[in-house]
Amino acid sequence: MLTVDELNQRETLLRTVTASAGALALEAFRTRKPGDFTLKGRQDFLTEADGAVENHVRAAITAAFPQDGILGEEAGGALAELLWVIDPIDGTANFARGIPHFCVVISFCEKGETLLGAILNPVTDEFYFARKGAGATKNGMPMSVAATDTIANASVEIGWSPRVATADYLAAQERVFAKGANIRRGASGALAIAWVAEGRTDGYAEYYMNAWDCLAGLLMVREAGGITGAYPAAEGELLTGGEIFAAAPGVALDFSDAMKIAIAPTERKGEAA
Repeated sequence: MLTVDELNQRETLLRTVTASAGALALEAFRTRKPGDFTLKGRQDFLTEADGAVENHVRAAITAAFPQDGILGEEAGGALAELLWVIDPIDGTANFARGIPHFCVVISFCEKGETLLGAILNPVTDEFYFARKGAGATKNGMPMSVAATDTIANASVEIGWSPRVATADYLAAQERVFAKGANIRRGASGALAIAWVAEGRTDGYAEYYMNAWDCLAGLLMVREAGGITGAYPAAEGELLTGGEIFAAAPGVALDFSDAMKIAIAPTERKGEAA
């Protein structure tokens, strides 16, 4: 188990490398040429910046902590007891089309448990950070989930993945609308979860999301007083992805019911108490 000092060292690196990676992504965004992207799959965008930013983060981590493992969206990786998880640019479709709603996402895990998480939108200079047991902040100020007490007054976001049937999403949206909530979609799952943590929206759900997109944000939501789903229920799920859920306590049960994504059992008990 890491000592406090060892975790402090990784937090320092996380803050530093997120900032430098964000600067690299921002420069690439400002100098991008329209249409300069490829597709890895259906609506799965890839830009040159994705690889450059991930390589930058990997090099910094390897230089500081060569014994730690790295799992990234572009270059992959394997599970390790000490593991960094990287999404160099979440919201690549927005980035590729010149929409300033994307972010750099980096988390650090020990034995499958997320201990540190950072999300940076370099265009708006919004830096979200969380450390397990120490709260969550945005640009250094404490974050707290929304106090919304009924889903009829809620604004939530639902992600989308081509791995899941369109009919399942349409049915979920219908159930959410039937409960009275408003639905939005910003096309950056990581920022969407960070927005739940800061109370900007009331919930986020996705039927399939990869670890690099969501670990940092889920930690932020929990540290900001919110409710999350069970992902990852086991360390191996970091490689497979799964159902993602995050919400303010006042709307969590109704939103969970509408999405048919279970709340983590320990959190459900805590809410009932």
